[in-house]
Amino acid sequence: MNEGVMEFGRAAQSNVAGSALPTVILKPGEADRLIAGHPWVYSGNIMRVTAQIDDGAVVQVKDHRQRFIGIGLFNSKSKIHVRLLNTERTEIDEAFFEERIRAALALRWKHLPGATSFRVINAESDFLSGLIVDKYEDVLVLQTSSLGMDKRKHQIVAALQKALTPRAILERNEMASRKFEGLPEVSGLLAGAEPGEVTIDLNGVKIPLNLPAGHKTGYYLDQQVNYRWVAELARGARVLDCFCFLGGFTLHAARAGAQQVHGLDQSAEAIASATRNAELNGVAEKCSFEATNVFDWLKAQTTAGPHEKVVPRYNLIILDPPSFTRNRASIPDALRGYKEIHLRALRLLKAGGTLATFCCSHHIDAVLFQNVILDAAYDARKILRKVATYTQSPDHPVIPSIPETEYLKGYAFEIAGSRA
Repeated sequence: MNEGVMEFGRAAQSNVAGSALPTVILKPGEADRLIAGHPWVYSGNIMRVTAQIDDGAVVQVKDHRQRFIGIGLFNSKSKIHVRLLNTERTEIDEAFFEERIRAALALRWKHLPGATSFRVINAESDFLSGLIVDKYEDVLVLQTSSLGMDKRKHQIVAALQKALTPRAILERNEMASRKFEGLPEVSGLLAGAEPGEVTIDLNGVKIPLNLPAGHKTGYYLDQQVNYRWVAELARGARVLDCFCFLGGFTLHAARAGAQQVHGLDQSAEAIASATRNAELNGVAEKCSFEATNVFDWLKAQTTAGPHEKVVPRYNLIILDPPSFTRNRASIPDALRGYKEIHLRALRLLKAGGTLATFCCSHHIDAVLFQNVILDAAYDARKILRKVATYTQSPDHPVIPSIPETEYLKGYAFEIAGSRA
């Protein structure tokens, strides 16, 4: 593997001899993707194994000519039989995890200086496939989506305590994907005391969280930078925030000088929290919220009778929906959904107004997403001017040789004109 493709840092240990590790030998032609930096070895990539291997054990991977590629964690129950961790024969121990965690933290402190809540470990993006760790102020939340990582939770927790000295470490392992690794869904306290409500600070915006009950690990941290950038478009504007959740974009827009912001979300619980968050941040007079099906709301606001016209009334509309796709088979339905909300939103935008829109569906790439927006603009008889391109915050790094690490894409489009 080319030097530097994976930042592994730690030198090989002399007490880990190649002969001591079970070996997974790949079929001809299956090594190139791994050498380029992708960490997953699928069951269909394997020609043979040299010994009986316990699930969760460390193995070495070689190509069909017996050339060493790297070491990783094995699981016969998973379609991903090996998750590579290193290009050298290294002990996978507490010191290994501590070094990886400290390297990941250095990256965050470089690209998110001053941030106090962020993703510490983003699985493949930080060369720790199957591990996610989020930092909510002084509390950490951990997810292990692979058997090999799950078996090493105690080492990971010890390493996190050394690197960050958190007040508490929770696990939120209720993901359905764990069943594909032969793992149960579990959650609970791993270290420290029950943290209670934790109030995070994102760019100066305060958001209280109930971490054991929140979405994913407690909150979506991948929009932290985009909150700031989109808020810059909101000064003096009437803003509509669709799929607002706890009010991340709403609160940032209001604090940045929006005239008025209206947030929509299907969850009544989320809307209640967003309303409280507006009060906490001193912007309640600028914010209003509504618990509603966003698709139905947009349709109702853009449906006109025979002698009526839809009156555009927003200067900025934000679309940040949940993923519409679970798999490739659902892409056509997802594209119809994306086109529908963009068509309706464009009809509600004033001349010169801006649409800030996001897609977190991994199976829909940036080109496909932009094309569906342009299709909607064509039907809405609008001509768009692209003014910004967005991606996930730098605590969710993108490794181009691992396409799965890039999922969030977004754009800001101004209405440049209308067609008759």
